[in-house]
Amino acid sequence: MTARLARICRYPVKSIGGETLDSVTLTAGQPLPGDRRFAVLHADAAHHLQGDALHRWLPKSAFVRGVAAAPLQAVRGGWEGDALALTHPDRPPLRFDPTGDDAPLLDWLAPLWADSGKAPAARLVEGPQALSDVQQPWVSVLSLTSLADLERRLGRRLGTDRWRGNLWIDGWDAHAEHDMRLHKVRIGPVVLKLTDRIGRCAATSADTATGRIDGDMPADLDRLFWHRDFGIYAQVETGGTIRPGDEVTVL
Repeated sequence: MTARLARICRYPVKSIGGETLDSVTLTAGQPLPGDRRFAVLHADAAHHLQGDALHRWLPKSAFVRGVAAAPLQAVRGGWEGDALALTHPDRPPLRFDPTGDDAPLLDWLAPLWADSGKAPAARLVEGPQALSDVQQPWVSVLSLTSLADLERRLGRRLGTDRWRGNLWIDGWDAHAEHDMRLHKVRIGPVVLKLTDRIGRCAATSADTATGRIDGDMPADLDRLFWHRDFGIYAQVETGGTIRPGDEVTVL
């Protein structure tokens, strides 16, 4: 079976919503454009601001995130024109300008974050670089075949959303990507160098339809595979525009 790019995903606000794209233009040495452009800083990390701005990358512990509050995993949505539109099964729809007043977003998030045990959400910030879990400017690559195998082993549907991956590939052997570190792959005109496996945290234990815990995913991965990895990061070596359906070749 020929491997192909099946899905492109972007997450404009770290841990809050996400959208699928019909195409994307990748640039060498850069992450997927607009991915994790924004994040919500909690009050205990507000001292990192210089004035109202964030001038450096911070680790995920500085932000509102799904590992601390499972309800966040059920947020959906992305760009609609110049605004972000978000939905959640327990909240009214929200449409707001992320470059303007962040009060509507902070109010909307408050009940979803309330039981996190963390400081309150304090500020929506735009990063000087992608505010992903790793400081390197990478994209994440995941496999639909690996997902189908994991769902079969666990006997339940997991879906793609809980993994928050950028590029989903269909057609690789199940879990082949785990052993492809330092390999290169071509997707259409783009060449990626696969770098590090993605270790998974408890955020993946939440059902993204409800925002409620439905298992212990890190423990399940450890039990099944003796590790907690699912997916792999990649560095863009040759840029270009890619679309779902593009052939994927291991170089």
